Amino acid sequence: MHNRRTFLKFASLLPLAGTTAACASLIPGQGPLPDLYRLSPKSTFDPNLPTVPWQLVLEQTTANASLNTTKIALQRQPNQMEYYANAGWVDKASVMIQSLLVESFENTRKIISVGRETVGLRSDFILKTELREFQTQYFDGSPTVLITINAKIVQMPRRNIIGSNSFEARIPATADQLDKIIEAFDQALGKVTKHLVEWTLTTADAAYQKKKYGS
Repeated sequence: MHNRRTFLKFASLLPLAGTTAACASLIPGQGPLPDLYRLSPKSTFDPNLPTVPWQLVLEQTTANASLNTTKIALQRQPNQMEYYANAGWVDKASVMIQSLLVESFENTRKIISVGRETVGLRSDFILKTELREFQTQYFDGSPTVLITINAKIVQMPRRNIIGSNSFEARIPATADQLDKIIEAFDQALGKVTKHLVEWTLTTADAAYQKKKYGS
């Protein structure tokens, strides 16, 4: 009788122990760390860009919730967003894009000062950017990276919008492999960044010269 009671007491604990083990496996952070990726700033530009004496501040890039994440987005259908497993960006997409834009402006060596809004830089112009597309599309079965950024230039101190434009690039990945897809992201963002930076410098400088000389 004593042995039977001991057995029943032990047996009654088995389901609880099993449940505890199952819950432990679902605790966030217990799985393998994702592979993290960072894109690169643009470093080559039209040498005939004007050298400008004014200062530029970049506001935080905005994006909708499906893109403003560290996850790498993909679409198999137009109205559905998914993400690559076990991979991500080093920072939220909006933060990463803003940092890369600042670095790209600096790499032109054509502007006296450029920085993020948070540094408190006095600015002659503010650049507002919105990340509208930042994903891989599989609509035809093969991966193509799509990046679209809308930009607006605001002239200070009256905060007049002097220019608005959208910049887009589609780059097919050479293979349906994550490293090749990241390469396509880098190429697409480089193309978008090049045109955005050059347009900003020429458009803002034309407005600056017009205001300075009244022509």
